[in-house]
Amino acid sequence: MGYTFFDFIGNLGVLLIISTYLLLQLGKIKSSSLSYSGLNALGAAFIIISLLLRFNLSAFIVELFWLIISLFGIIRYFKSKQLN
Repeated sequence: MGYTFFDFIGNLGVLLIISTYLLLQLGKIKSSSLSYSGLNALGAAFIIISLLLRFNLSAFIVELFWLIISLFGIIRYFKSKQLN
């Protein structure tokens, strides 16, 4: 098996999640920001897509919860904007 489009998407997802965490630790974004939750959700979704080629249950569970928690953050962000 060679490097596939699904591998590329998965690697892009990993890069998004790691970069987002780095930005958080450097103080460039806040954990309550839309960009933090959005980039994490996109990264998790990309990794889930990559798992369609070579499924791994453990990785899928982690990424599914990462995506759900990130979506919760996105919803919370928009609800807080409605209150203001």
